Amino acid sequence: MYKVITPIATEPVTLAEAKNHLRLDSASASDNVSTSQSIAPGSHAIAASYTLVGSAVDVLGKTAIVNLNSGTNGAGGTVDAKIQESDDGTTYTDWSGGAFTQVTTLNDNAVQEKQYTGSKQYIRVVATVAVAACEFGADVLVYTGSAVEDTQIEAWITAAREYAEAYTGRAMATQTLEQLMDGFPCGDNIELDMPPLQSVSSIKYKDSAGTETTMAVTTDYIVDSDREPGRVVLPYGESWPSFVAYPVNPIRIQYITGYYASNPLPKALWAGMLVHIGLLYKYRDAEIPDAAMNTVKALYAPYRIRWF
Repeated sequence: MYKVITPIATEPVTLAEAKNHLRLDSASASDNVSTSQSIAPGSHAIAASYTLVGSAVDVLGKTAIVNLNSGTNGAGGTVDAKIQESDDGTTYTDWSGGAFTQVTTLNDNAVQEKQYTGSKQYIRVVATVAVAACEFGADVLVYTGSAVEDTQIEAWITAAREYAEAYTGRAMATQTLEQLMDGFPCGDNIELDMPPLQSVSSIKYKDSAGTETTMAVTTDYIVDSDREPGRVVLPYGESWPSFVAYPVNPIRIQYITGYYASNPLPKALWAGMLVHIGLLYKYRDAEIPDAAMNTVKALYAPYRIRWF
């Protein structure tokens, strides 16, 4: 068995994706879209190394478009601008793919547009202005749609993800789990629940006196994240520790698992969650028919972990 140590921070289906699937929006385009200034329009003086820092905009669960609106550059002036992202609104990093084309006197008086497709809560625009002052601004357009049922839809998103995990035996997004065991196996490997495995943080065992020992990676075990489920394997010629076990959960394996940017969630699993969310929305006060859930299960079926 396992328990959750660090739960999923960002659901694999966003609120905006769910609402788009449900075709929920407000009565007019102006109600659906809000615009925030990250860098106010105007003439901006020379600023080195992205020291012109725009205001943060909360985009969590929403579709966001960032516009760099350039006016006239001063003689020889250039503008380099990029999008940064943050979980907490304090610590920012560059968002991959968020750099705008450099603005010079040859391509000023134009608008560049980028859709933010990251998963952080806050974004902002930072800029470098070189040689001469330049006129420009940076806006963030956020598609908000109807917010009447957002809390309920977010609950359905989580419910659909939890069902997908239970049905497939897979972790839909990054999370930290701890596998609890009463003893080491007779074989040379231990399979870890809820693939795909990303990494193993620690393997600890506790003896009858309550003394806990941490095993050393590479020396005491090898991590195999290529197989599914992932596993820890004894090195050649090694054996599991021999000890008198603590009576309750003497062995604890803590590991990070779940789909992430370099190993993205398969589209069938993502689509299955959207279909399930749609059914929860449609049958909110009634039981979902088995025939309808069969569509969800069919999308999940190729990814179920089967134990032999």
